[in-house]
Amino acid sequence: MRVLRCTFPPGWGHERHHHAPHWGYILQGSTMRITTASGTVVRELKAGDSWWSDGIDWHEGLNIGKTTGVYLIVEPKA
Repeated sequence: MRVLRCTFPPGWGHERHHHAPHWGYILQGSTMRITTASGTVVRELKAGDSWWSDGIDWHEGLNIGKTTGVYLIVEPKA
């Protein structure tokens, strides 16, 4: 498996990219603006929350909050 640690200070984000199926866990919360082919949403990410994704064609995000967000993404190998 591949484990990614993502750290986004306020005003930082990531460019457009895709993910295989993965599990995520939030270590430190933040407010992220996330854009996908379906549109743009603002998500309050809270420490201790987790999620499962069946994969995503593309997305990009920006921390629009006042705190640094930190989370893990775990992608099983195919």
